[in-house]
Amino acid sequence: MRVLFVCLGNICRSPTAEGVFRRLLDERGLAHRVGVDSCGIGPWHVGKAADPRAREAAARRGIDLSALRARQLDVDDFDCFDLLLAMDHDNLAAIEARRPPQSQVPARLFLEYAGYPDRAVPDPYYGGDRGFDKVLDLVEAASLGLLEEVETRLESES
Repeated sequence: MRVLFVCLGNICRSPTAEGVFRRLLDERGLAHRVGVDSCGIGPWHVGKAADPRAREAAARRGIDLSALRARQLDVDDFDCFDLLLAMDHDNLAAIEARRPPQSQVPARLFLEYAGYPDRAVPDPYYGGDRGFDKVLDLVEAASLGLLEEVETRLESES
């Protein structure tokens, strides 16, 4: 199974989600069975590291984002991933606008997994440091819900 987290520039929200979810998979011994990546809708930050504020906030919770580099959503992602998770409604709309006609891969708002079916992960880029902690709180909650679904899928495949 492969999961792709998608935000606007791939330097704040989606790399945070990738880091948090990777840690959960490691803790459950599932990292070898689930692929995880993140990307952005736009090209502005391609090749750059996650925002320093995102890295610092994640590091305070024991999550290392230092190796992650931004990339842009590619048409091949619709073939390579089993689930695309958007951080907000605009990201979800952009995913759908780029979807190849034959693609059946599900795309959803990430916070559906935290019990917030119509809620977005707020973009902390233009705000203060507290915004990055809020993003982590939301991402951690949604990641736990996603982990439950992933474990159920993996059990049914066994």
